[in-house]
Formats: sequence, C-alpha cells, structure tokens
Amino acid sequence: MSAKIIDGKAFAAGLRARVAAETAKLIRDHGIVPGLAVVLAGDDPASDVYVRSKGNDARECGFNALEFRLPQSVSETEVLSRVKALNADPSVHGILVQFPTPPQIRQEAVLDTIDPAKDVDGLTPASAGLLASGRRGLVSCTPLGVMMLIRDTLGDIAGADALVIGRSLLVGKPVAQLLLAANATVTIAHSKTRDLAALARRADIIVAALGKAQFVKGDWIKPGACVIDVGTTRIDLGSGKTKLLGDVDFVEAAKVAGSITPVPGGVGPMTRACLMRNTLAAALMRAGLPVPEL
Repeated sequence: MSAKIIDGKAFAAGLRARVAAETAKLIRDHGIVPGLAVVLAGDDPASDVYVRSKGNDARECGFNALEFRLPQSVSETEVLSRVKALNADPSVHGILVQFPTPPQIRQEAVLDTIDPAKDVDGLTPASAGLLASGRRGLVSCTPLGVMMLIRDTLGDIAGADALVIGRSLLVGKPVAQLLLAANATVTIAHSKTRDLAALARRADIIVAALGKAQFVKGDWIKPGACVIDVGTTRIDLGSGKTKLLGDVDFVEAAKVAGSITPVPGGVGPMTRACLMRNTLAAALMRAGLPVPEL
C-alpha cells in the first residue's frame, strides 16, 4: 500500500488565488482594500524571512501590506504602543506580531493587546474562546490549514476517530476544537500520555504537532489512516547541510497510511495561505459582509 501524498503547496497556491479573486471583488464592489500589518521586533533571521514572505503573499493577494521593524532592544511598552496604534487604524484589518519576540517582551502581553477583530493569527484569548464556544471568529492559521487539507482529502469526517499529538495553544488545542466541530471523536495526547502507540493505531486521523523529529513510527499508523504532520525539525547533516524532518517517520508511515502530508510541502505552505484568508475574512467581517468558504 502506498499513501496518497497530500500536496499542501498546491492547495495553498489555489487558496491564495481564490483570496486574490475575492479581494479584487471587494475592492471593485466596496472600495475596501484589506490591510495586513506585520510587526517584527528583533533580528531573528528566520523571522525576517517569514515576514518578507508574508508581505509578498499579501501584495500578491491585492492587500495593502505594512511592515514595522523594531530593534532587538525595543521595550515592551513601545511594541504595545505600536499594536494599539494599529488597532485604531481603520485601514488595517489584520495585525500579526511575529514570534518569538526578544525576551523583554511578553507574548501574553502582546496577545492581550491585539484587537480580536484584527487577530489574523487567531491566538488571542478572545479568539480561542470563540473557537471553543463554536462561535464565529478568526482561527489560528496552522490549524485552519490542517482542517482544510483534511476536508479536501476525506470530505465528511463525522464519527471518525482523530488523535491530536500535542496540546499547544498554536496547534494542538485549536486543531482539536476544529475536529470536534466537524463531529470527529477526538483524543488529545501529550508527553504524559500512556501507550501513545496504541492510541495512534486506532485513529482514522492523526495530527502530529509535538516538535520531535520522526517521533511517530510507521507501525503506529492504522492502515488507510490520514496522517497530517505539522512538525518541523531541522537536522544538521554536517558540512553545512541540513534536512527538515517532520514528527512522523514519513517513509515508513507512507507504506501504511491512506494519505499523508510531506515535510516540507505539506502543512507549512497552508499556514501562510490561511493568514491571507484570515486577513480577507477580517476585512469582510469589519464591513458586515459574508465570508466565503474559499
């Protein structure tokens, strides 16, 4: 048996194209240009790459893309002041503060300051509460992308047994909420879970999001299961070479699973594309307009 490879890169490209088309309609019919503001504090090289990529995506979708780059020494007060100014700016529909921030800036303080209506990363307590309550809000980008891939691959998942490995605010908890909302039967596993392999072997859907390279073994996979690998761990191969690995032993799991995401090229591209989707959604909701499924 050989699993179907879920092409997140292709799906993300299609999603960005649909966002661009809806944005063009919004501009044409209502004169509203979605605005995405990204705040980068510090000089983390990976964060710099992410911010530039997000800005390029935003411009390709027809958005007004704003970047605010603050020095490594910036104070928490200055960052929060910038966020408050963006909250008050009617031309800005989405605010993203790139994490990690320098150590003097508390992530909780930043998230508590972002206007939930502009929380396109879906990480504020208000956004988490809306998701848990089953009410409309902005959903964290990676979990949203995971669910899009699952729905595209499996269709209706009502009654399916789903295992989420990882309980982070960023992925594990919101993915579990989304799976529950789709009427799956959900188990959340973590570092204290007993006999994780046995839980995995009965799951129709596995979402691995714990950040440990190749932690999930091929013989953990139920034949025909859908495996979504959110993990990314960069391994040093020596001589300046590195390799990106997921949380799942892809080669072995692909022999058993019905469908599986690769790393890279699976969930990663969906995260950026869903940020664009959320920015468009925030602009539409602000204007009292319906948000298409996309």
